[in-house]
Amino acid sequence: MGTVSSVRMETFLAVAKHSSIRRAAAQLHITEAAVSAAVAYIEKQLGAKLIAKSGRGVALTEAGRIYAEYCRSILGLMTEAQAAVRRAETGRLRLGAVSTAGEYLLLRPLASFRDRFPDIEVGLSIHPRDTLFLELRHHEADLVIAGRPPRDAGLVVRARRASQLVVVGRAGRHLDPRTATWLLRGEGSGTRETTLNLLDRWQIRPPALTLGTHGAVLAAAREGLGVTLIHSDAVDGDVAAGRLEVLPMEGTPLDRPWHVVTTRTPTPAARLFVAHITDRERVGAAAFES
Repeated sequence: MGTVSSVRMETFLAVAKHSSIRRAAAQLHITEAAVSAAVAYIEKQLGAKLIAKSGRGVALTEAGRIYAEYCRSILGLMTEAQAAVRRAETGRLRLGAVSTAGEYLLLRPLASFRDRFPDIEVGLSIHPRDTLFLELRHHEADLVIAGRPPRDAGLVVRARRASQLVVVGRAGRHLDPRTATWLLRGEGSGTRETTLNLLDRWQIRPPALTLGTHGAVLAAAREGLGVTLIHSDAVDGDVAAGRLEVLPMEGTPLDRPWHVVTTRTPTPAARLFVAHITDRERVGAAAFES
């Protein structure tokens, strides 16, 4: 059996992502024939069918889904290995964060980190919690800041920062959380999951409006479209300015600390960032606790 190159794996993953030979070719700037040949080569080496026609595109077979998961991990580990052998101060750091952490917690320590280590190449992706932890498990990210990681995921919490989830609505509207419209994040959001669990606990079925992004939910709350459960870090300024008010509900506020999470073998650059973000002298009030 021959080996499958990383280029062919990347080609296969592009097909898996787009469910289309044509769109994969467009993404990779190669011909459709080259994409088809790469997939056919992998199938021959594995002795398994990885894709099948589906409508105007293609769909992964069960074998294809399994192989795609391995490809993601292998390619992620290859990138991680390259970073691991470099000097930490000249490496690469792939950060991931949920939107609230990315907007309200990460930017200040990230700015001071880049000032301190200007030769480290830093990338930041903002995604829902579930997506971030999946990327971390596949070694497609080096460090994630989000809520608590899933158990038995093989991930390690390196630092924490206290935070609370509170129910808020537009100030002066006298909104009743038991009957008001609830503004929800998109699928994969830990805050959305917590909100739905709370509504079940309270045994209420109020109207709900899914707005997807953190920014959209917060803007809708400011406009009085409903109430939402949100990290206090994101609304402290609005509450202080009188745009939003915290609404009392049984069981809230909820303690939901932020977590800095890596794999069991963090890259040198990731270890440097953990040390930096837990250094109160350098990052001040934004510091996490190790």
